[in-house]
Amino acid sequence: MKPWGGRFNKETDKVVEEFTASLPFDCRLSKEDIAGSIAHARMLAKCEIIPQEDAEKIINGLNAIEKDMNEGKFFFDLADEDIHMSIERALIEKIGPVGGKLHTGRSRNDQVSLDMRMYLKKEMKIMCELLRSLQETLLGVGLKNIDVILPGYTHLQRAQPVLFAHHMMAHFFAIDRDFKRFKVCYKNTDVFPLGSGALAGTTFPIDREYVAEELGFNKISENSMDATSDRDFLLDFLFAASLTMVHLSRISEELILWSSQEFDFIEMDDSYATGSSIMPQKKNPDVAELIRGKTGRVFGDLTALLTTMKALPLAYSRDLQEDKEAVFDALDNLKLCLETMAGMISTMKIKSDRMKKAADSGLMGATDIADYLVKKGVPFRKAHEIVGHIVKECISDNKGLPDLELEQLRKHSSLFEQDILGVLETVNIVESKKSLGGTSSQSVKNQFETAKKINSEQGVWLSSI
Repeated sequence: MKPWGGRFNKETDKVVEEFTASLPFDCRLSKEDIAGSIAHARMLAKCEIIPQEDAEKIINGLNAIEKDMNEGKFFFDLADEDIHMSIERALIEKIGPVGGKLHTGRSRNDQVSLDMRMYLKKEMKIMCELLRSLQETLLGVGLKNIDVILPGYTHLQRAQPVLFAHHMMAHFFAIDRDFKRFKVCYKNTDVFPLGSGALAGTTFPIDREYVAEELGFNKISENSMDATSDRDFLLDFLFAASLTMVHLSRISEELILWSSQEFDFIEMDDSYATGSSIMPQKKNPDVAELIRGKTGRVFGDLTALLTTMKALPLAYSRDLQEDKEAVFDALDNLKLCLETMAGMISTMKIKSDRMKKAADSGLMGATDIADYLVKKGVPFRKAHEIVGHIVKECISDNKGLPDLELEQLRKHSSLFEQDILGVLETVNIVESKKSLGGTSSQSVKNQFETAKKINSEQGVWLSSI
C-alpha cells in the first residue's frame, strides 16, 4: 500500500504509477533529502516531539541508506513515486515502524522545496567557479596577446581596429554580469522553507531556526503558502542560465567565423575540433556549434517552467513536479558548455599576422580622419561628409585609406597636413582610443587590473558560501 493509501479502495494503475513517478530524475536529490531529514530528526528530538532514542535510530538508518547509495546497493522502486518516499520506505525497512516518525511536522511539499534549494545552492557554487574559470581564461589569453590587433566589426562589416585583448575583455565583462546574476540567484535560493507543511504550517512546536542553521540557510521563509508554491528561485536560475548561454553562443559564433577560411583569424586545437565523414580536408568547429545549438535547449527549459507556473493557484499543485527536469537539464548543459568553452579558448591558435593584415587594409581609419578634421575646427557633420567623399573615391579607385598620399587628401580639405599620414597607421588608430573603456593598450591594461580585482572578489565570495 502507498504511504498515502489509507482512504483508497484500489491500487494505483501501473500506467498511472509510471506516469506520476518522479523518481527516475529526482533521485539525484538523495544527498540533500538525507541531509535535510537528519537535521529534521535532530530538531524533532530537541523539541521533544519524538524521543531522543528514536531520533538516533532514524539518523543511523539514514546514514546507512546513504552508505548503501554510495556503494550502489540501494534499490530504487518506481512504486515509491519520488526520492522522499523511496528513502522513507527504505528507512522503515531498516529500523522498523519508528522510521515512520520522521515525517512528523513536514510534508513532501516543503520537503521537495528544501531539497531543490539545497541542491541548487551547491550547483550554483560549481557554476560560479566555472564562470570564474572562463573569465580567467579570457584574461589569460588577452594578456598573452596584448599587442595583437584585429578588425572590430559592426553589422559584421569591418569598422575600426581594436586590440584582440580588448575583444576578449568585452566577453570577460559579459560573463561577469552572469556571475553577478547567479550571485543574486544564490541569495534568493538561500531561503529555508521546511516547516511550512503542505501549505498551512504545522501544529507541532518545531524550531525552524535550528534546522535552518544546521543546513546553512541564512533566511527563513515568511509565509507557508508562498514557501511551498514558490519556484521563483528556479526561474531566476533558468533566466541566468539562459543569458549565460546567450553570451557563450555569441562567443561561439565569433570563433566559428574566425576559424573559417574567409576570416582565418584562429585555428581550433585538434582536441576541440572534429572532421568530416566524407571530406578528408575538413576541420570543423563542432564544439562551438554545439554550444550555440544547446543555447536553444536552455531557452526551452526556461520557457517550459514559465509556462508551467503561469496559471497555478496557491499553494502546491502536482504540476510543480515538472520543475526538476528543466532545471537539471539546464544545469547539466550549462556546466558542460562553460567547461568546454574555457578549454576551447585556451587551446586555440591565434593567427596574429592574419588579424593585423586584415586590420591594416580597407577603410577603417575613416572615423579617425573625421576626428582629425574636427580637431582642426570642422564641425563633425561636415567632417563626416568630407571623409565620405574620400571613401567614395577610394572605393572607385580600389584603394584603401592607408594607400592615399597627402595631396590626394588635400583635394578634399586644405586642413590636411603631413601628420595625417601617421594618424592612419593602424597602431596609432588603436592607441588613440584612450577614453575610459577604450581599446588603447593603456586602457586595456586598466581593464586587466579591474578584471583581476573582480576575480579576487569573486574568489572571496565563493569561499564564504
